[in-house]
Amino acid sequence: MRKLLLLFLLIFCFANTSLWAQKITVNARLDSTILWIGNQAHLTFEVSQQPTQKVSMPIFSDRIVRGLELVEPVKTDTIKSADGVILVTQHYVVTAFEDSLLYIPPFPFISNGDTVWSKSLSLKVVQPFVIDTASNSIADIKPVLEPAFDWLGLLKIILLILLIHGLLVVALIYYRKYKKTNSVFENKIQELVLTPHVVALNQLDKIKKEKPWQQGRSKEYHTALTDVIREYIERVYLIKSMEMTSEEILDHLIVLRKNEKEAFLVLKQILQLADLVKFAKWNPTPDEHELSLRNAYSFVNLTTIEPVKPPEAFLDGEKKVNNKE
Repeated sequence: MRKLLLLFLLIFCFANTSLWAQKITVNARLDSTILWIGNQAHLTFEVSQQPTQKVSMPIFSDRIVRGLELVEPVKTDTIKSADGVILVTQHYVVTAFEDSLLYIPPFPFISNGDTVWSKSLSLKVVQPFVIDTASNSIADIKPVLEPAFDWLGLLKIILLILLIHGLLVVALIYYRKYKKTNSVFENKIQELVLTPHVVALNQLDKIKKEKPWQQGRSKEYHTALTDVIREYIERVYLIKSMEMTSEEILDHLIVLRKNEKEAFLVLKQILQLADLVKFAKWNPTPDEHELSLRNAYSFVNLTTIEPVKPPEAFLDGEKKVNNKE
């Protein structure tokens, strides 16, 4: 009989030990019992359980209790100890915005139909400074504060404007220089394309329009006139007339003296009068100036394949060239 009773007691003790081993434990804690308004605190629930146990834990959406708000979603950590026990930890970041004493009640944790309650906690929420509402009074709206004048900014703007103007001036000078260069280049091309007699007649028209002899520039007038004729001779007769004296030019145009005597004579008149003006300081009369210009037109017209008559202004009063040598 004693043996049966002893066996029954042993079985009962082992059963109670097994049931006790299956029970979970819950621990709740705050990292601080005093919280300034707007600051944050950490609320932690720790559950110790067996690996085979399933525990239903409380779920919080936006606050733990009234006045204690959640800042971040729950973070869960699970750690398995050497003896096989699992420690599940839930971390909550909370805050409060009212000066009060908050009571955090126990929360249920359910496992296999058994409920284990966490311990209750309290949190004191305090105002870090005192607001004296009695001394506050309504004041007028303050005027808009005018900032100090930005002299450095003004200097930068002035320098920028000067830089832009400088670049514009450089661009304008470059453009004019480029345009002038292109203009001279285009004129040269145009002269090469035009026939020699057309180029010479255009230059003579320019001299006739300016009439430099009427402004006391006799030497300049005859130099320009003979240069036109010399360039024309160089292009038509292929002799370096620009480097020759008047006598050398006439000597090289022996064929012209035989076949185009009138052209030879008007050329001789132009060159000889020009030499007198340039080297002997001869002061020709207005008629002699105009005669040289008319003879220049005549020389070009007489020696070109398609003669071009001189301007009508000279046709009416044109005089015959003196044929005396």
